[in-house]
Amino acid sequence: MSDSSPVPASVTPVLDVWCELQCPDCRSALDDVRALRARYGDRLEVRLRHFPLEKHKHSFAAAQAAEEALEQGDEWAYVEAVLGRVEELDRRGEAFLVEVAGELGLDGEEFDTALIDGRHILIVDADQAEGKAIGVTGTPTYVIGGERLDGGKSQEGLRERVEEIADRLLAE
Repeated sequence: MSDSSPVPASVTPVLDVWCELQCPDCRSALDDVRALRARYGDRLEVRLRHFPLEKHKHSFAAAQAAEEALEQGDEWAYVEAVLGRVEELDRRGEAFLVEVAGELGLDGEEFDTALIDGRHILIVDADQAEGKAIGVTGTPTYVIGGERLDGGKSQEGLRERVEEIADRLLAE
């Protein structure tokens, strides 16, 4: 028996950005992510995926905080604000994460509660497990159209490669 469900005429391609909010390389990649989001708008879904690295002691909490920002409706502004001040996150940890939320007009108390009660731990754990399963070893790493592009060693040419793949997917 075949499935006769209608197939949508066009499916929005997805770019998964495996990122860690305490990673200087991810901060460097922000310009590329901004450019891709601006170029494609709603035609390309850019999703933040969490891959906290053990070497950064606040990265797991930062990933949970980013999920709270998503829940409160301002994920990318929060991600950019935290990545823009990686050194401060290094020094101040969770207090910094809550402070950034307040600076952006988000509910800082709810961020603090979310970090205490761990409501977003399963999402972060699932992202990290999926990343490991598909071969993510560092950040930033991009996955689009089934292709994994590792930006942890070099980001040179990655945006152009993502654009090539996105353009191909959008033309199909």
